[in-house]
Amino acid sequence: MSTIRRAATLVAVGALVAGGVWVLRANPFATPAASTTAQGAARTGVAQVTRGALSARTLQNGTLGYAGEFQVVNKASGTVTMLPAVGQVVTAGRVLYRVDGKPVMLLNGVVPIYRSLSWGTEGVDVQQLNAALVVLGYATKDELDPESDYFGRGTYNALRELQDKVGLEESGNLSLGQAVFVPAKAIRVLKVNAVSGAQTAAGTVVLQASSTARQVTIELNASQQSRVAVDDKVIIALPNGKTVPGVVSEVGKVATTSDSGTTIEVKIRPTRPTQTGSLDKAPVQVSIVTDTAEDVLSVPVNSLLALAGGGYAVEVVDIGGGHRLVGVTTGLFDDSEGKVEVTGDGLRAGQNIVVPSS
Repeated sequence: MSTIRRAATLVAVGALVAGGVWVLRANPFATPAASTTAQGAARTGVAQVTRGALSARTLQNGTLGYAGEFQVVNKASGTVTMLPAVGQVVTAGRVLYRVDGKPVMLLNGVVPIYRSLSWGTEGVDVQQLNAALVVLGYATKDELDPESDYFGRGTYNALRELQDKVGLEESGNLSLGQAVFVPAKAIRVLKVNAVSGAQTAAGTVVLQASSTARQVTIELNASQQSRVAVDDKVIIALPNGKTVPGVVSEVGKVATTSDSGTTIEVKIRPTRPTQTGSLDKAPVQVSIVTDTAEDVLSVPVNSLLALAGGGYAVEVVDIGGGHRLVGVTTGLFDDSEGKVEVTGDGLRAGQNIVVPSS
């Protein structure tokens, strides 16, 4: 360890006088002993003070998968004659499975179907049917108001077209068991509970699915909840070594306690989902940007010297080879890059500073 670094950690090398100027008791660099050459087991190297934008980031382990997970509840009774395969993607408006050879359609909506719908029916379930028919292109907004909760001529005509498309009788009525509603425009099958050729009854869970939207989930220590917010930017490091950007989409408010501690769930949406591949439940590392400072000086965290009298300093190496301490005030810490924002009299970009050698 260099003379100055021993002085900084073992004795009170300086005192703050009026005006905040650092005053050294003696110049430890007046002899050749004040070099960065290792003394004992410790060795030192040199880094530079840099200027630019710095982001405060926290590193977390996460799991890459798909957003949402829900059960598909069957409303038809009979023999299961067709089922999707695990991993298969089915889009809204398509046949999801068959009972007694008859199609059961997948439609987008948050309200589970619980009754037959026909001309004159009113309710929130009718409104989501109207919205689904417009989104699927079986009616225009002029022909069918997607906000309407009334089953009228527009609903009847659009539903007949959809029934014809999937191979159902063009009745214009949605019988209970002809469709299932899930809160996604497309689903990815996670597990098939039913068995082809077996009997199924209304109320039976035939399969479990997720959406096709990519998502990273983090179990964040509850003590760090205040450091992460919705819309915080992140960088996701994938198992293949590549990185993709993302944003925090949800920060949990309910803590869960386990052997590993108390955590909250944080959900992250990749902003370039196609670059995340198709791995499910894959381990990833996430760097969350919690704050950013523009046009600031920064140094490696390991260059900071904790002074006996309190505060921090860095050991500056002048052009002529001389060494001196410069007191600094710290700002943002970038955990992922190992850097910290600093301010201090006489500190400028491009200066060499002493750091522990790897």
